[in-house]
Amino acid sequence: MVVLSSSVDFCASRPDFNFQLHAYSQRIMYLTTSFLLSAFLYFPTVTSQNFQSSSKRGLVFVPNNKHPSDNQIWDSGNSDLNWYYNYGVVASAAFSNRTQAEFEFVPMLWSTSTSFLSSVQSLISDGRNISHVLGYNEPDGESSTGGSSIAPSAAATNWISQMEPLRKLGVKTGAPAVTGSQRGLTWLEHFFDACANAGTNCTADFIPVHWYGNFEGLASYLGQVRAAYPNTSIWVTEYALNNASLPETQDFFKTSAEYFDRLDYIDRYSYFGSFRSSVSNVGPNASMLDQDGQLTDIGSWYLGGAATGHVPEASGAGRINGGWVLWASILGAWLLLL
Repeated sequence: MVVLSSSVDFCASRPDFNFQLHAYSQRIMYLTTSFLLSAFLYFPTVTSQNFQSSSKRGLVFVPNNKHPSDNQIWDSGNSDLNWYYNYGVVASAAFSNRTQAEFEFVPMLWSTSTSFLSSVQSLISDGRNISHVLGYNEPDGESSTGGSSIAPSAAATNWISQMEPLRKLGVKTGAPAVTGSQRGLTWLEHFFDACANAGTNCTADFIPVHWYGNFEGLASYLGQVRAAYPNTSIWVTEYALNNASLPETQDFFKTSAEYFDRLDYIDRYSYFGSFRSSVSNVGPNASMLDQDGQLTDIGSWYLGGAATGHVPEASGAGRINGGWVLWASILGAWLLLL
């Protein structure tokens, strides 16, 4: 009868096998750890803690005609926003079910106009309580970059006919919203000089501010505006850190929001990013919606919610939705090496 040796006897007689088995086990442990670490680093950490709420936040509304359902995100029951503007004088149809008290519409005199005054008067006559209006959009900027490109003297003349009468109706007016630059501040100074030369002060109840850049620059620029107009409150009506990495952009958002909420002379602020990352002109990471129309972390934070983990991309599938491709790739490579 032939007696087969046990596995113990076999291993004892083959010391090289023990070494190979140990190396094999170590390899499995290494690959398993690498796989789990790769997956952990790839997927963003999502926390359930809501971002701080604020009554100052409003919406720079950029409607999405291709995906109209995106428009309703800002008007959801969980939204922290209570006012908006759309660069025009007609309230947005997307929010027609909301009263002025629920979601305040702020008309804008985007460029020189002979009908702005009558349009606002009609809104008031129709029962919409217009309490604030905004002045020209980046009049010192070129049309190619979204500016209204108006000479200070022409803006002053138009302001006197279209904005000053509204102040007599109790409507508060925002000064022209110049670009966040020294050129913008110079334009604004020349505008008020032109008003004075025309025999009026062109009184502004608040100064709108636009800023694109890092937080240090934003804080410095706000300091310049405050020094130039110390008795006038400020609305930050466009701001973002453009074309930066996602961590930098998120840090900027959180730091600036906390800063605005802390300063008593900042009455309101509205982040520029109410669009999908795939069409963003300030970089995908600054957008409040990812390429699939889902709220990014910044978008959810701005509404007073928690991080979503949806990572904005310039195009293609989102990281969370498409992440299983990476999982499969890593797992496949891991199995092949076993």
